[in-house]
Amino acid sequence: MMLKLGVPSKGRLQEETIRWFAARGVELARVGGEREYRGMVEGVDGVELVLISAGEIPGELLAGRLHLGVTGQDLIRERLPRWQDRVDELAPMAFGRADLVVAVPAFWVDVRDMGDLDAAAGAFRARHGHRLRVATKYHHLVRSFFEHHGVADYQLVDSQGATEGTVKNLTAEAIADITSTGSTLRDNHLRILDDGLILQSEATLFLSKAATWGAPETAALDALRTRLGLENAPAE
Repeated sequence: MMLKLGVPSKGRLQEETIRWFAARGVELARVGGEREYRGMVEGVDGVELVLISAGEIPGELLAGRLHLGVTGQDLIRERLPRWQDRVDELAPMAFGRADLVVAVPAFWVDVRDMGDLDAAAGAFRARHGHRLRVATKYHHLVRSFFEHHGVADYQLVDSQGATEGTVKNLTAEAIADITSTGSTLRDNHLRILDDGLILQSEATLFLSKAATWGAPETAALDALRTRLGLENAPAE
């Protein structure tokens, strides 16, 4: 048996992950052509590299098909209910940082925080006959955040891409989306609420509690943690 390590299959997140491991003496490399999703690990024995999209890694950790996986904290918290019972955070990796925020049109000068948004949502429904629409792909996190702030008179509109454009396109009145610099929000004339930070996220190495942890996998994990300098990280 081999310990299966899932890392993003492409893009900047993959590049940063490879650099992070390499800086700690563990080399990750793709095997075969660019369209193949097999890889190799050098620097520690008993570890198999699995190249997979960052969005699929939470589900694979939940199912126990991956022992370890690198993905964003936002994806874990969104896609795994009671995530603390299902995975451990072994190591925040200090890249892929972004904030999940609530943003409204910049010309809504009287809407500065979530309390103002609650009042605006009530007034919007009274005037237009339907609830204020919030575009997002983070349904679980946004519902929990709005509930925490007592905002109820709204509806979520699913948006899997170009969420910042939904207000301009008149398919939503506000958004909740991930941003690293806020420049795209500003370019689309949106403003983050003063207390609209839902989550600060970064790429993280997670451990699956559902995976099979026999003697070979445990030995490989111990060796990998030692090589990465994670001896004090949570055990499986």
